Amino acid sequence: MLMAHPAVLARLVEEYEVVSQHQAGGRREPLRQRLEDVVYTLCVSTGTRDIDAALASARERMGTAWLTVADGPEAVA
Repeated sequence: MLMAHPAVLARLVEEYEVVSQHQAGGRREPLRQRLEDVVYTLCVSTGTRDIDAALASARERMGTAWLTVADGPEAVA
C-alpha cells in the first residue's frame, strides 16, 4: 500500500482541525465542502473509512516517521 508522506499527513490533520473548528460555528457551504474534501483525502491517504480512524492512523504515522529514516538506505548495519 502506498503511504502518504508524514509532512502531507501533518498538513491535512492541521487543516482538518482548523476547518472543523471554524465549521462548528455555522453551516457555511464553502467550509462544509472543504471539510468534506479534507476528510475524504485523509481517509484515502491513510487507507481508512472514517475520520476518527484516519486521524489516529495519520498521527501514528507522523509519530513514527523518524523511525523510517533510521531504517532507510543510509542506515548503518
